[in-house]
Amino acid sequence: MSSRPRGVKERVAEGIARRYRRERNFRLAGLGAVLVGMTFLGFFFYTLIGNGYTAFLQTHIRLDVELSADVIDPDGERDVQALGRADYQGVIRNALRARFPDVTSRNDLRELFALVSPGAGFELRSDVLSDPELVGEALSLWVVADDDVDMLIKGHIDRAADESQRRISDSQLGWIEQLEADGSVSRRFNHRFFTSGDSRDPEMAGIWSAVVGSFFMLLVTLALSFPIGVATAIYLEEFAPKNRWTDLIEVNINNLAAVPSIVFGLLGLALFINIFGLPRSAPVVGGLVLTLMTLPVVIIAARAALMSVPPSIREAALGVGASKMQTIFHHVMPLAMPGMLTGTIIGMARALGESAPLLMIGMVAFIVDVPESPLDPATALPVQVYLWADSPERAFVERTSAAILVLLAFLLVMNATAILLRKRYERRW
Repeated sequence: MSSRPRGVKERVAEGIARRYRRERNFRLAGLGAVLVGMTFLGFFFYTLIGNGYTAFLQTHIRLDVELSADVIDPDGERDVQALGRADYQGVIRNALRARFPDVTSRNDLRELFALVSPGAGFELRSDVLSDPELVGEALSLWVVADDDVDMLIKGHIDRAADESQRRISDSQLGWIEQLEADGSVSRRFNHRFFTSGDSRDPEMAGIWSAVVGSFFMLLVTLALSFPIGVATAIYLEEFAPKNRWTDLIEVNINNLAAVPSIVFGLLGLALFINIFGLPRSAPVVGGLVLTLMTLPVVIIAARAALMSVPPSIREAALGVGASKMQTIFHHVMPLAMPGMLTGTIIGMARALGESAPLLMIGMVAFIVDVPESPLDPATALPVQVYLWADSPERAFVERTSAAILVLLAFLLVMNATAILLRKRYERRW
């Protein structure tokens, strides 16, 4: 009689110990999964930041430039067209010759001139056009260095390597070291990266045209997806009868939210460009394509926000004589709006990071000018990252990483905004 209760107690104790052991193992497995994920995420950000932070600095070379009136404005009339046609790159080359008078052979001069970016002449031209009084003056200017010089100064090119193993020749390395010894080489904040468009010269390339193109696309997407998505959600949730047709529509909306984004790009190519004849590589077309992709997310989020409003709100409004429309727009919508806005912002954040549908509608084109309207040719920030990642120059590697950092910053801001809106306006029932 006494042995049977002890056996039951032992089995119960063993079962409890086994259950606790499984729970402990499950917690350890979950903790391990979190640590593995955090390790990969940390490695990702370490690599990204390590490759990209140097793009925010650009190497400059100080030169004593003489803006001779005989070269810049031989007529002396300060005509804008005449000033714009002057050979400013030749002025910079003359400053390099004066700095290194011993360099005389053609090959050596070619290597000497390669120390300075081809875009330095355009910047000097802009300075003169903005202030014609500079003509005839002798200035000490910091001009943009070539991307190979920039990579050397930043340590991405090994100075001790054999000449055949680096893109900088021994002669160029000697001239650079002379400039460094004179304090004529400096790394400064790369404002061009944020204010310029794309360029085939890495040291002159920037993200501003891509940022403006993304802004116009998101503007079109927001203007279309939010009202259409909210109106669809209100109809399906508040007015539509519950039958097989509405069930079919709801299933298709949920399925569209999981369709690969490149399918929407193919649809936009066939519909908006081939049938309607809208311009390729235009933000308005990109916005339309992203609207198609974002609408299911907005509709689902808006319906969830409407369902979260307690039925008592509707019943109370109807009980005091409000119509169906008044109940929805005066009582239900204000309470559901925070959830709708949160879902819309999350959908917009997803649209901001998409590149596959934009590639299908031609936004992969090389665009230098900053678009002034949604109808101008443009590119987007994710597509700009794709273009730079495909470039062979080492300097584009750091600009690719820096553009990704900027894109991630925008995404974090948008998601943080969604969280703040939800926390601020969310009501507990």
